[in-house]
Amino acid sequence: MRSGRIALPLALLAAIGLSLFAAACGGGDDGGKSGGAITGAGATFPQPVYDEWASRFKDDTGTAVNYQPIGSGGGIAQFTAGTVDFGATDSAMTDEELKAAQKKGQPVHVPTVFGAVTVAYNVPGLQKGLKLDGATVANMFLGKITKWNDPAIAALNPGVKLPSTSLTVVHRSDESGTTKLFTTFLADYSPEWKNGPGVDKTVKWPTGTGAKGNAGVAGGIKQTDGAVGYVEEAYALQNNFTTADVKNKAGKFIAPSLASTSAAGEGLKVPADLRFSAIDAPGPNAYPIASATFILVYEDVCKAGVEQKAAERVKAWLNYALGDGQAVAKTLQYAALPSPIRSGAETKVESLTCNGQPLQAAS
Repeated sequence: MRSGRIALPLALLAAIGLSLFAAACGGGDDGGKSGGAITGAGATFPQPVYDEWASRFKDDTGTAVNYQPIGSGGGIAQFTAGTVDFGATDSAMTDEELKAAQKKGQPVHVPTVFGAVTVAYNVPGLQKGLKLDGATVANMFLGKITKWNDPAIAALNPGVKLPSTSLTVVHRSDESGTTKLFTTFLADYSPEWKNGPGVDKTVKWPTGTGAKGNAGVAGGIKQTDGAVGYVEEAYALQNNFTTADVKNKAGKFIAPSLASTSAAGEGLKVPADLRFSAIDAPGPNAYPIASATFILVYEDVCKAGVEQKAAERVKAWLNYALGDGQAVAKTLQYAALPSPIRSGAETKVESLTCNGQPLQAAS
């Protein structure tokens, strides 16, 4: 009887011992993954691909990437304030924004993918592929073209039956890198736009209804007959939007696609700090409203206030983005980085430090 009373505690002790041993050795289901979490905020333009990357990255590493799609302006603001581990923007930081951020260290731009800003419309009876040029699109957003059968649209689309539907503009209401890319294109072809609303992440829109984020603009277009707006191609595809073929610098009308977005990245002159734009790229097959989107980190990640373990996870995340993530991007209609730009981005990531020492990626 005495030995029977002792057997149960011994079994429990053995089980507890095995459990503690497993915990001490990193046992369980994590398979030795690094785990933890990192936070980022910014552009809505790359949100679909970042969400997919984050899911796969967590599967691979156990690390959660908590990304807030609040717009490029908000991303730069949070990056500068040091409230996130990384920021994200569609348009490179201006000299003024760089100066503000340099209080914490030297910002580094890491291009991740190329995407297209589509001119999307919701006009019953009007098919995909309406031909538009920069001046005509600018006049739509200036409020000078108010009907879909306007002579300027008709002149670009001979033989197309255009409805007399009223044209309603939907634009971003938040600070947006997508807006800066789009208004850069408009200013290239319209002096009135350049000298009026101008080029920025937010402008004083002459007409239309504002909505927050690419998703908000997409929702506005979807709900409004006669609407026209600008959204990243992934959002246009998700909503089955009709999109325009836009006239490029070479004089060709180009549909937004993976191939034409990739073409916009070929042969660009890229500065050493990687702050570049591909808007109105010169290639004959380039879609004219396409560009890279960027992740922002500090050169010395830890001195900027990021804890070392989180800094190591950020580097692993960037390595994934520039590695396996490039093939994943194509499945969501984002173009992989051209080899020279990707190589430059990899060099930037490899040179990141933590308190003056080379930063190792979490494994």
